[in-house]
Amino acid sequence: MSAQPKDLAWPPSLQSLQPLRAVDLDEVMAIEAVAYSHPWTRGNFIDSMAAGYAGFVMRDEQARLCGYFLAMQVIDEMHLLNITVPPERQGQGLARRMLDALGLLARARGCHQVWLEVRESNVRARRLYERYGFVQSGLRRGYYPSADGREDALLMTLRLTEHAA
Repeated sequence: MSAQPKDLAWPPSLQSLQPLRAVDLDEVMAIEAVAYSHPWTRGNFIDSMAAGYAGFVMRDEQARLCGYFLAMQVIDEMHLLNITVPPERQGQGLARRMLDALGLLARARGCHQVWLEVRESNVRARRLYERYGFVQSGLRRGYYPSADGREDALLMTLRLTEHAA
């Protein structure tokens, strides 16, 4: 797993972030199961870690897992693959702190933008991303599985040169 660059020091607000490790996966999978109708599999996480994607977990003062994210660098862009906060911890600013960390990491690696896909029906996440500065830049038809078959994804992009974390 790719850790943070040696020249990147997390600010105090992000000190609770640590690289995602295999020992974290039981907790991650428990959160996936309650957070999503179609969660990632353990294999998705293992494959992402094996590929060297940037993965981080956030823990609270009691060392409980309260969020995680995975991102993949593609040349000078960062693709946010998964960012999750347990449902009972949502609305506390944890996702925003992880987006801050992702922005710092992306800049440290020379990236100029971050992009992601979000379910069209996930209004709460879409609002978070829009408040953070992401803009809709495309649509992926039938991207996500859903109870009714497939659901469209909105492609959203954040230009790092226009957004300071």
